[in-house]
Amino acid sequence: MDVLVAFRVDASEHIGTGHVIRCLTLADELTCQGHQCVFICRKHQGHLTDLIAGKGYQLFILPAPETMEFNSSAYLNDSYGDWLGVPWQQDAKETREALALIDADWLVVDHYALDARWEQQVAMVVDQIMVIDDLANRQHECALLLDQNLGRVASDYDWLVPKDCLRLIGPDFSLLRPEFALRREFSLKRREQPELKRVLISLGGVDRTNVTGQVLDSLVESELPRDTQLDIVMGGSAPHLDEVQQQANRLPFKATVNVNVPDMAERMCLADLSIGAAGGTSWERCCLGLPAVLVILADNQVSGARALEAAGATSTITDPDTVQAYLPSVMAEIGRFDCLQRMSRAAAAITDGKGTSRVLESILTVSRNAS
Repeated sequence: MDVLVAFRVDASEHIGTGHVIRCLTLADELTCQGHQCVFICRKHQGHLTDLIAGKGYQLFILPAPETMEFNSSAYLNDSYGDWLGVPWQQDAKETREALALIDADWLVVDHYALDARWEQQVAMVVDQIMVIDDLANRQHECALLLDQNLGRVASDYDWLVPKDCLRLIGPDFSLLRPEFALRREFSLKRREQPELKRVLISLGGVDRTNVTGQVLDSLVESELPRDTQLDIVMGGSAPHLDEVQQQANRLPFKATVNVNVPDMAERMCLADLSIGAAGGTSWERCCLGLPAVLVILADNQVSGARALEAAGATSTITDPDTVQAYLPSVMAEIGRFDCLQRMSRAAAAITDGKGTSRVLESILTVSRNAS
């Protein structure tokens, strides 16, 4: 059976790009299997609507937020409420109006500022709702819930979703593009005798506080050999992109800055170590057995980063303001005998990279059972 899936997801300088990217991954898999996908996004500063439209998806763009002085009760009572840019009631109304123009079988909601109240408002114009969450901190009204984080368990959502909600929990369901699973065998093979010669540095698509610059300064102060190659990856909307490019030219290493790369899986295969944000990219690294130094850039990354470190796959810097204080010693530890090999094996055991197919099959199973 063919299904039409709508996605309600945003990107911005505050939200980052990860939510849109993982929704695009699921949408691409759905499209490859003959299904239809539509996106509903608000026009925030740093939106990715050009990327979505460029991939050929129908797109409803909600109006950009105005300068707001709303009563705080209009928002969720947490730090993510203002990510929406408008009161949730307004967003629900505008989303409903967009959904009324299509006959969607599913609405996938990936937004920390939305909860069961919003979902109940839009449920009248869509058959089923799927929620992608990482926080387990609010109620949802949905038929299917995905939380791909290591350390999360299904019971974390016992009082947050309906009893008959299908819960997809853990990195086995991580939304990764197919090229990661395709390159997994090659990547793991080349790590059997690892050497630290190439470092991939990627602190998210926005990196608005320029943690990348702090990392580069710290590597200069570390014992990292000067013939090490640094592959620095940034998003085109990163506010400090020009600054980092100039900094890279002054480094004693062979360093390149690459923007909006289409070949992240290949770059991860070639890297011996990654220094990056503790977000969704973690599952890409794990699939390829790539050891990592994680920098926690947001509260929602804390539990996942701790679980990855406990599993032996990563080292973690918990505060970006302490990068320059701690990264040199972390690099010295990683350079010790067999550390990279042990980290690689631990990472590879976390996910095989086939989670997107599992999620798609779950969507279709719920659809078949409901029909």
